[in-house]
Amino acid sequence: MKVLGKSSPLLSSVRPVLSPESMATVAERRIGAVIGSLVADAAVQPIHWNYNKEKLTALLSTRSDWEFWEPSQNPFYVQKTGKQTCYGDQNFVVLKSLVENSGINSDHLKKSLFEYFGAGTAYDNPIWSGGPKTLPINGCWRNGSIRDFLKNYEEKKQETGSESDEQVDCVLRIIPVAALYAGHPQLLDKVEEVVRLTQNNDVAVAFGLLAARLLEIYILNGPTADAIGQLRAKLTDPKRSSPKQLTFALCFPSRPTWVAV
Repeated sequence: MKVLGKSSPLLSSVRPVLSPESMATVAERRIGAVIGSLVADAAVQPIHWNYNKEKLTALLSTRSDWEFWEPSQNPFYVQKTGKQTCYGDQNFVVLKSLVENSGINSDHLKKSLFEYFGAGTAYDNPIWSGGPKTLPINGCWRNGSIRDFLKNYEEKKQETGSESDEQVDCVLRIIPVAALYAGHPQLLDKVEEVVRLTQNNDVAVAFGLLAARLLEIYILNGPTADAIGQLRAKLTDPKRSSPKQLTFALCFPSRPTWVAV
């Protein structure tokens, strides 16, 4: 994955594609969703995982341009500005596998994830094998769902996804899937398939499906003032595809989930 920065030739070349005025077609919005997610991920990587609200607020008050921050202020890991987070790298691996297979090939994607995040890779930090647990580490951070996935894959389990992880991987990783399958009746089935490869957890799936439904609205229609309203309307349709009680509950937390059938 090429490193992105404010003066990156790659970033400069895609700016015309990403401008709202030029994104008039569905195809351009599919491209914009993928490139935008990768650029945004790289842009915030140096201030990723700052959980202390007071410290983060104080940090951000020192300057107005927060993207591609140098030097890194990441409390968990430090790597070159412009590189992806662990979420962005998952996004990229999924994208690459989709391109190489003209769609989803679960076995290929599992192998690709293992080869990108497993032993001997940039993600193979000594902290994961009993080394010093001094933070921040120098290099990439292997997050929880990926650690569970690697263990399950090495043990040759058929279901490789983490059964407990509910982190935001499920939203970031499905962006290329939603970009490819938006408007296709298999969209939600494909999204669930990809989510469960590393997060075999119903909550993660529900969030992934909700994000895919919302992104599909924007890809197919462009700027949409009432996108949330459209999403809620879809979720109340008893004939909708891939009905999930948890997805319904996330959008309607005050209503009983038995309505979602």
